[in-house]
Amino acid sequence: MHNPGPAIVLCTLNAKYIHASLGLRYLLANMGDLAEQTALREFTIARKPQELADELLALQPRVLGFGVYIWNVTETTALVRLLKAARPDIKIVLGGPEVSHEWAEQDIVQLSNHVITGWGDISFPKLCRALLHGPQPLMKVIAGEQPELDTIALPYTHYTDADLAHRLLYVEASRGCPFKCEFCLSSLDKTAIAFDLDGFLAEMDTLFQRGARNFKFVDRTFNLKIDTSARILQFFLDRMCDALFVHFEVIPDHLPDRLKVLMAQFPPGVLQLEVGIQSFNPEVQKRISRRQDNAKTEVNLQWLVQQSPAHLHTDLIFGLPGETWESFAAGFDRLYALRPHEIQLGLLKRLRGTPIARHTLEHGMVYATEPPYAVRQTAVLDADMVQRFIRLARYWDLVANSGRFKQALGALLQGGSAFEAFAAWSDWLWQTTQKTHGLTPEELVDALFDYLTARRGLPTEQVRQMLLVDYQRSGAHARPHCLRDVLPRPAAPQRSMQSKQLALRQAQHSRPVQTTAAESTLIAP
Repeated sequence: MHNPGPAIVLCTLNAKYIHASLGLRYLLANMGDLAEQTALREFTIARKPQELADELLALQPRVLGFGVYIWNVTETTALVRLLKAARPDIKIVLGGPEVSHEWAEQDIVQLSNHVITGWGDISFPKLCRALLHGPQPLMKVIAGEQPELDTIALPYTHYTDADLAHRLLYVEASRGCPFKCEFCLSSLDKTAIAFDLDGFLAEMDTLFQRGARNFKFVDRTFNLKIDTSARILQFFLDRMCDALFVHFEVIPDHLPDRLKVLMAQFPPGVLQLEVGIQSFNPEVQKRISRRQDNAKTEVNLQWLVQQSPAHLHTDLIFGLPGETWESFAAGFDRLYALRPHEIQLGLLKRLRGTPIARHTLEHGMVYATEPPYAVRQTAVLDADMVQRFIRLARYWDLVANSGRFKQALGALLQGGSAFEAFAAWSDWLWQTTQKTHGLTPEELVDALFDYLTARRGLPTEQVRQMLLVDYQRSGAHARPHCLRDVLPRPAAPQRSMQSKQLALRQAQHSRPVQTTAAESTLIAP
């Protein structure tokens, strides 16, 4: 007897397997009477579209809902085109930040049957009922209904045991953001609104009891309401155990003593804080409607680095309207002087619908026309300078954020400006290798040795000893040319807990900068 597949399939293409879609699970949790007819399928953008089309078509769905984001729109468009060619009768519904704004000319919208802009928790199930049972909807583009949060079913039971064991778990205690930073889609929100905290923490406890040990909060402003933040921190302190890892995004100029006392109680390696600085330039901050007390930000960052056990991941954005190379360098130096554990160097992207577009003419902003819509030049940054920064940011990840070259990095950045010192190294490395990808740790060791000795004139043995310490601490087991005479014979490779934690932290940031699961979307937050 023929066993029909699910009538509705929820699907998205994640950047990597380790990411698990929170948005799809929200939809699944709110399907109501359609839940038993609904299946969830996640893929990665690395898969071939035809393979994905074959898998989805084998399910024989009547409705396919896709979450469309800046990192997957190109691949999802190819997939939808194949699906429509093979089964024109399938109803394809799109949602997500990429199709919630400026949708009229998008190929993927033209290929689809319906688009839900904004929130989809309630609107998507309603649309599915109409598509399956009638009457058929008249509108192709449907504005998502924003319900009260207490009417939305929470999604966390739809994380499987495999998700808990192998993937990042995205969670949210609130939606929205009260701030109006113009490069961010959250600037379109009226404010931040919180889920019922007791119900949320009960769900977190259930996840913890099932074995969940890593929690990435996608709240844009975790430390906005201190009572809520304190209760969440205490929740995890009460469940402290090996392998626990908790990630929060915090605003940098709001860190009262009550939170400091709680943060100080965490052991090292558990708490990670993402702090969006973006720019220290007051004129640029004002231009993009960013409210930030720079003096308080510095004081709080200094405390977090020096007196808290938190791993501090900070963000700067290059290419904001009116930001020059020199002013960005000054902001970088100001941040680097505080010694956060990571400085993520991002390139401005003009996300669809964001108010940053209002500066295009006045500040000569030119953006790529294809995702991720990165800035290519501005009135004060020519195209060559932008390309120079892109290389610098890539090398910064390899040398600084990798954590592999702590001693060598200190020597490399000596001088007046840390940013200009690294830019000089970046220029030399590009001229020498013509590579930004495919550089092995061993090639970087040898390149640093050559640069620090030949170009910077540091004593050969001093540089060799620095690199030897860095290389051995990194856990690598090959033999860079400059260290062959001083390296002991390699032992069997073992992956340390430190390297595992580094890999987990780096996985948190593999999505394009400025885009998170928290942005208002059909198949999200």
